[in-house]
Amino acid sequence: MSTPFGILAVPASGMNVMQTWINAISDNVANADNVTNPDDPNFFHQSYVVGSAIPGANGGIGQGVALAGVEKSSGQGTLVFDPNNPAADANGTVRHPDVDVTEQMTSLIIAQRAYSANVNVFEQARDAYKQALEIGK
Repeated sequence: MSTPFGILAVPASGMNVMQTWINAISDNVANADNVTNPDDPNFFHQSYVVGSAIPGANGGIGQGVALAGVEKSSGQGTLVFDPNNPAADANGTVRHPDVDVTEQMTSLIIAQRAYSANVNVFEQARDAYKQALEIGK
C-alpha cells in the first residue's frame, strides 16, 4: 500500500464483497417462491458471488479482496404438479427455482459476520490513524 491510509482499503474491499453477497442472498430469498411455466427459459436462477484475493507485491501480504463476478446457478428448478396455478402448462406442471432458503440464511449469517468483522477492522485502523494524528498537536 503506497498511501499513508492505504490499509483502510483492505477492510473496505471486504465490506464491498460482503455487501454484494448479502444483496445476492436477498435476491435469492426474495425469489425462492417464484413460479414459472416449465417451458419458460427465463425462470429464476439463484446468484453466487465470486471473490478473489488481491495478492501483495512480490508475494507479500495481500491487498484485500475483489469482486470477481456474480454467477447464476445452472439448476433446472423443481417441477411441481399444480394444475390450478395460472403459470401451469397443459400437464398442470409449474417450475420452482432451486433455492434452498436454509442454505441461503446460513450464508446470510456468514456474510453479515464477515461484513461486521471488516467494519471492526476498518474502525480500529481509522482510530489508530486518528490517535497518531493527535500526537503532532
